[in-house]
Amino acid sequence: MADGRPAAPVRAVIFDLDGTLVQTRVASWEIFRRISDRFELGVDEPEQYYRLFRGNVFASIRELCRDDAHAAEVNAAFLDLLRTEYTPPLVPGVAEVVRRLASDCTLAVMSSNAMAVLRRVLVANDLAFCFAHVFGGDVTPDKRTAMRSFLADAGTGFGRRCAADYDEADPRRDADSASTVLVTDTAGDVRDAREVGIRAVGVTWGMHSAEELTAAGAEFVALWPQELTAHLLGDAASRPPGGACAVPAIHRPAGRATTSAITPAATNDAVPDKAEAGGGCGCDCSGKGCPVARFAGPGPGPDRPRDDAARAAAIRRDRRRALVSVARTADDPVSAVSPDGRPVAGEPARRPANASSSRPSRPSTAAADELMAALRRICPTR
Repeated sequence: MADGRPAAPVRAVIFDLDGTLVQTRVASWEIFRRISDRFELGVDEPEQYYRLFRGNVFASIRELCRDDAHAAEVNAAFLDLLRTEYTPPLVPGVAEVVRRLASDCTLAVMSSNAMAVLRRVLVANDLAFCFAHVFGGDVTPDKRTAMRSFLADAGTGFGRRCAADYDEADPRRDADSASTVLVTDTAGDVRDAREVGIRAVGVTWGMHSAEELTAAGAEFVALWPQELTAHLLGDAASRPPGGACAVPAIHRPAGRATTSAITPAATNDAVPDKAEAGGGCGCDCSGKGCPVARFAGPGPGPDRPRDDAARAAAIRRDRRRALVSVARTADDPVSAVSPDGRPVAGEPARRPANASSSRPSRPSTAAADELMAALRRICPTR
């Protein structure tokens, strides 16, 4: 800490979205330029727009408007465009940082953006279930209010470990102001955090420079996303993430058409096999009825599952089934199999003609250890 005392262990991390988790400078400026032109706000250059974030952006916009009614109209139009057209890319390396922190801390995210934007960005990047709390600008426009609401919540000890359910591990590790950190790219957010009484860490890849963030009161400014893990977790940062946080996101090959939870999902008939679903889907779908496609998002008809939690559960379930199948094969390599290589229930084991009459030895200790480690990552014990 700035006064030389050791910092309290971090129990909760509140992430700003724009400029911190996602690359926002160009994407958000393109949206606001249209608003400025439409309402004659006089913001004609990107740097003028970035300066609005030195304080609360809505308060800064109010100063550009004639009166409160004009400001309300501008804010409504700005949020409406953000809801429908703003989809910035994730900052490289941030997804791994979020997953690592989620295994040890309660995570929240707040933004001046609308809740619909938060959902779209987090679901598209497979990070939605890493966060236990979300504060959008259309629900909580003042970030100080969002931070105070988080601290006042009785459930700050229950995080999400990259899975739909909330962690119920015992003992609980409730967060307080000394163990709660805001991670942000703007000086205004840093000052708000300090006013509320929580700690603040800055990042240099967003709106404001390291010097501006430090001057505003940031205890540390990260040059790379991975520095966040090292600073916030200390020696614990070297431990691998636990539980569902260790499950990698589904690989979506570049340039291939894919389905996601934010776009109309293809039906099972429209996605006949893994290859047409965009490559390796990460599940044991045998080429038909892929759960990634089935649970990808809203689709026509009453029988199309629409729930993001169901999609995530289906993906995790099929990963577990695939791994259990591998485990069974390793333990009994002579089990009966069908022509396509799948086990056949109720059939006697058939040994290859050239196999020894004695039962093959079990996997080596190293192989067994590796297999059990993989099982624990997929099927965590709580």
